[in-house]
Amino acid sequence: MLASASSAVGCGPPYCQFRGTINDPANRSMRRSMLKAGMGDFCKQMLQRNAPLRLSPDSPVIGRFFPVQCHAPESEDLDLTFSGYGYAWTNVSLKTTFTASAKALYRYDFLVTEGDRCDVYAYFRTSRLDASDFKVHRIEGQAASFLNTFAQMGDNFGRQLIGKKLQDGFTVIHQSATNVDDFTLGITPLGQRPFRPFQVHGKDRITYENERVEVHQNQRDFVGPINVEDGGRSIFVTATMDGTPAIDFMLMRKAEAEASLKLYFEYPQSGPLAAPPIAGDVMQAGVPLQRAIPVAPGMYYVVFDNTASAGQVSPPGNAMDDRAAVVNYLIQIGDSS
Repeated sequence: MLASASSAVGCGPPYCQFRGTINDPANRSMRRSMLKAGMGDFCKQMLQRNAPLRLSPDSPVIGRFFPVQCHAPESEDLDLTFSGYGYAWTNVSLKTTFTASAKALYRYDFLVTEGDRCDVYAYFRTSRLDASDFKVHRIEGQAASFLNTFAQMGDNFGRQLIGKKLQDGFTVIHQSATNVDDFTLGITPLGQRPFRPFQVHGKDRITYENERVEVHQNQRDFVGPINVEDGGRSIFVTATMDGTPAIDFMLMRKAEAEASLKLYFEYPQSGPLAAPPIAGDVMQAGVPLQRAIPVAPGMYYVVFDNTASAGQVSPPGNAMDDRAAVVNYLIQIGDSS
């Protein structure tokens, strides 16, 4: 979400040399000025990413939030207003789609790790939460949807959950050895890193996401938008899957993927995609997937599909036996040659 912020204060030799001075509490104003200059257009960064949703910091992703509106006027702190939509899965509701919005003020600062690593930790601590809203849009589970009060209960729970996450703030970690920017909700202590399923080495490729997601029976996961700015580039996908015999991996252009995402958001049950993917493959349990897909400049989505209504795989539908696919994936952008 904030790739340019930590990169701009990225840990080149000067920052590594003078990190003692940079980390000095007396130099907080200097650090804030450096980070403010590096953040650039915060909303542009925010609108080009999704926010993976999980129940706890190291648990698999169970849904995503896609921001569609953002406003962050010039101010001493980050004064952020945003709204969007998303989906999540629970064992009671199955797929639930929702809309959410919030207005919050964040104080920002950064520190540089000591020792062999020279990584930048950009911290955004919540100073004030002015408003947050959450509304359930569709509920897949029949038992849940028959309860007239469930939507209201879901609204209240979601509002409290969104408020809690916003109060926790967020951290952006720039790893200088690999040029990877890592976003995490909450304040990550200096030197610690969140769980990631794959080790990334070198700076030849841009890492978009390195995550673990659960894709339950009759569900999809939309990972994007993935911005490819230059020609002669490929999207590299490395992934493993367990929990079910097979699911579909697909790559879609942004327009067709977001049309499919809107259908997924609007209807409780998963149906066909709005358009065919430009590339795809079958992911088999225990068999690593490695694909390099040449693409033109533009935006794309990776879709993991555990439904019978799209792709080559038709998983058996059994309401009493939810075969969730657990997918570890690494998505990168790099030169085709």
